[in-house]
Amino acid sequence: MQALAQYIEREGGLPRRAVVERLPDGSEHRTGIWIGNQRARRDRLHAEQLASFADLGVEWAR
Repeated sequence: MQALAQYIEREGGLPRRAVVERLPDGSEHRTGIWIGNQRARRDRLHAEQLASFADLGVEWAR
């Protein structure tokens, strides 16, 4: 979620599939692939997870 928040703050939208985001600790996160997987599994996400996405401005229709 940190990588997604960092990307949205910098770029203003959702990442494309190939985006790899570097976190402040130096680790890399395949943010584009991850967000695609979350979108595909959105029906199985908990309310707290959906709320975290909504806080970042990411909302998907069920």
